[in-house]
Amino acid sequence: MPTLTVTVGDHDHLDRRTRDRIEAAQRGEELDDAQPVLNFGSYAELSRLLSPANLGLLDVIAEHEPDSISEAADLVDRDYKQVHRNLTELEDIGVIEFEGGGSGRAKRPILVYDGLEVDIPFETVGSVDAAAP
Repeated sequence: MPTLTVTVGDHDHLDRRTRDRIEAAQRGEELDDAQPVLNFGSYAELSRLLSPANLGLLDVIAEHEPDSISEAADLVDRDYKQVHRNLTELEDIGVIEFEGGGSGRAKRPILVYDGLEVDIPFETVGSVDAAAP
């Protein structure tokens, strides 16, 4: 599994980075494997991904590979509805996937990446919402 790079900044910065990689490839430069990137427009958005609740869930999924949302909720000792909401948010941003779930089967949360790498270039700090919790 690849590692997901998480960035904070305006989309123009990410677009510029993508264009630079395309131009380097066109020049025949060797690039590292395509690194998936998830960009947040503000620190507040990033803090939702990196909340203790979400990080705890990701850790439990990596370590215990729960067979269902219920089992994940039991492992983190939290309410099913809260865990379901958090896992759905993590699925929406592409950090986890659900396996199964059809015909009365439980949905099993699965990690899409083997880790997160947070990349916050300081030149973009002024262009994002600095109101982080």
